[in-house]
Amino acid sequence: MPDWIALIRGINVGGHNKMPMVELRTTLESAGCCSVRTYIQSGNVVFTSANRSKRKLAKHLGDAIEEHFGFRPAILLLSEDDFRTAVASNPFLDAIAAAQTLHFFFLDSAPCVPDLDALAKLATASERFELVDTVFYLHSPDGIGRSKLAAGLERKLGVPTTARNFRTIQALSDIFDDA
Repeated sequence: MPDWIALIRGINVGGHNKMPMVELRTTLESAGCCSVRTYIQSGNVVFTSANRSKRKLAKHLGDAIEEHFGFRPAILLLSEDDFRTAVASNPFLDAIAAAQTLHFFFLDSAPCVPDLDALAKLATASERFELVDTVFYLHSPDGIGRSKLAAGLERKLGVPTTARNFRTIQALSDIFDDA
């Protein structure tokens, strides 16, 4: 069965859209997912599924989550191959040592007309970024919390995104390696 990562957006933030990971695992298992493993409380789920269609699987998982939790979060699915390609394509290998400064923004789809010039204008002198297919890599050595680039990213790309720092990326890689 194919391995997948579900990156669930906007859960367990500020007391909104609460989704305990134990309940999420049970919900996904009830929806036919196997070997469901979660990482921290921010919606990172690695699992296997006989379903090979990303679109159908995302809808199926969204339906199951909505039925159990009463809300429907955005779910971005990546196959293991997609995820490993994103990790291997990281253009900022020198930033790995400071994992909290390196972020992977996974895009729902490839942007039609990304406004990279506008993003460059939002970047500080220390920030670096690169768009590779459906992943936007951001190295923000001064932190992402006040980054105007990170705040304006989705609007300038024109597609939904969800971000994970490199520490989370490494943990998800380790989950795949341990499977």
